[in-house]
Amino acid sequence: MFDLDKWQEILATMRKNKLRTFLTAFGVFWGIFMLVMLLGAGKGMQNGVERQFGDEAVNSIYLWANKTTIPAYGLKPGRNIRFDNEDLEMLAREIPSLELVEPRNGMWGEYAINYKEKSGGYRVFGTTGGFLSFNGEKLNRGRMLNLLDHVERRKVVILGEKVKEVIFGKEEDPLGKYVEIKGIYFQVVGIFNNTQNQGRNEERAYIPFSTLQATFGQQNWVQMIALTTRPGADPALVQKQLRRVLAKKHRFAENDEEAVYINSNEEQYQRIMNVFWGIRTFVWVVGIMTLIAGIVGVSNIMLIIVKERTKEIGVRKAIGATPWSVISLILQESIVITSISGYFGLLTAAGLLELMRWGIDMVEASGGQLPFFYKPEVDLSVAFAAIIILVIAGALAGLMPALKAARVKPIEALRAD
Repeated sequence: MFDLDKWQEILATMRKNKLRTFLTAFGVFWGIFMLVMLLGAGKGMQNGVERQFGDEAVNSIYLWANKTTIPAYGLKPGRNIRFDNEDLEMLAREIPSLELVEPRNGMWGEYAINYKEKSGGYRVFGTTGGFLSFNGEKLNRGRMLNLLDHVERRKVVILGEKVKEVIFGKEEDPLGKYVEIKGIYFQVVGIFNNTQNQGRNEERAYIPFSTLQATFGQQNWVQMIALTTRPGADPALVQKQLRRVLAKKHRFAENDEEAVYINSNEEQYQRIMNVFWGIRTFVWVVGIMTLIAGIVGVSNIMLIIVKERTKEIGVRKAIGATPWSVISLILQESIVITSISGYFGLLTAAGLLELMRWGIDMVEASGGQLPFFYKPEVDLSVAFAAIIILVIAGALAGLMPALKAARVKPIEALRAD
């Protein structure tokens, strides 16, 4: 039941001791502020790292052939391993947990992409539509490479947005027009975006894999194999199966990790998420310990207040005040101090995080980028948890002083100095 007199008394006590109330409240304010800021900054780091993956599939694995370092099958180390087209079919057939198996070759160095009097030097790759579907390229306009492009070895190309802006400018529509790459003309059929690598992946062009092999002298040679795993597949087990199948085909030792490089995005992603889980746990521990320090300060101040008001409490009890009315008075004062100060701590931290987000947006709008920090934020569940912690903490801070006040005997209280 709302008691106006009791609330007026609480506010009068707080106004009477402004400095003490402020210093008491600041400890709680700082605890909540630091907790929310650390959680928000940690989330910003996580968003930044996840952004580096862009739209690339988390369950993707990439293979590169290298040199053997261990003798096997009677052959000396130092032998070059070279993937071929048969490896693509073999891996898809031998390892059921693979979903897509796609190739990607590149032309050595940077080649000039020419259109009329404009040109620019960019990386040119040959691949398939399947590879582009999980590597992070997102269609901006036109279409992606498709199966018919690969089967018919069509001379078509898709350009990254940054390539398009240099070769065609921002206004001209490139679709259907022809660009020249190393003396061969390719029709532009699509433009793509890719946020990975700070946008530098948009400085690329892709042509059909079979076209690159046939046109630029890379017959039956696969430089990189990219694949995705089916849902629920164990990435570590898939890597063992890949080494086993390829080792048998290319005659190298299964334990020769240098013969074939394997990069698993899923393993990297899990390691990163484990690191951030540890960071979040550490932040919660530090934040809560800081908050507890503030709560202890509130509790100590409330004990001092009870001692100062011993005679007053004795008078209350002498004229009929119940122990619960005394307890509720102390508890409410404690909850008011912790809740208001904690709320302002939460509000200040949220405002500062929003200001940081605005600053990051301004930096990116001007062409800059913070690679590993993006959109710091605190979700609603954390905000609600902080509010619940505040109410509970306020009650706990005032509980001991309130119980002490309730045990005060009227006769002894009236004799107190």
